[in-house]
Amino acid sequence: MTWDLLNVVAVAAFAFSGAIVALSERYDIFGTFILGIATPFAGGIIRNIALDVPVVHVWEQERLLVIASITIAIVYFFPKGWVMFWDRWNVYLDAIGLSAFAIQGASFAIEADFPLGGVLFAAILTGVGGGVARDVLAQRKPMVLHKEIYAVWAMLAGLIMGLGWVDVNSVIQTYLLFFVIISLRLLSYHLGWHLMFRDLYRI
Repeated sequence: MTWDLLNVVAVAAFAFSGAIVALSERYDIFGTFILGIATPFAGGIIRNIALDVPVVHVWEQERLLVIASITIAIVYFFPKGWVMFWDRWNVYLDAIGLSAFAIQGASFAIEADFPLGGVLFAAILTGVGGGVARDVLAQRKPMVLHKEIYAVWAMLAGLIMGLGWVDVNSVIQTYLLFFVIISLRLLSYHLGWHLMFRDLYRI
């Protein structure tokens, strides 16, 4: 049940985010649906391919595809003035999707008895894969490539779950981690936390 609810939250948030980005880039209805569908499902597909797990079950989740399609349709038929308003708040939707999908990816790997490395890998790919697909299709710089902290929070979720610090079967612990990862992502964005980087200049 916990996994199902996280899937619904993540799919709705990322579908909304993808559709908002598509409309802000002036995509037509077809392009909006393509971007809106790619955002919530690309991460799971990339994860399954990387972990040599069949991809077909991703497309068997008809209920989630319906939820994504309804969400995209709602966004598309919103008054256009709302689009730019929501685009400014897209970081919040992205944080929700990042957290939910990272936890879902880690849960998937744990259920499949992958070692810690596999759990981390699954959390990162599932958490950031959809956002990367969205930004690439929209010809934007992917958030994961920014100097601000992004993928680290997906990795942290995977680490916490892979080490058993959060019980996958505990609703309270899982949702506590869900809100902690969202909070950390938003704090890193608003407070300008960065990973160490170097600027190189030609003299």
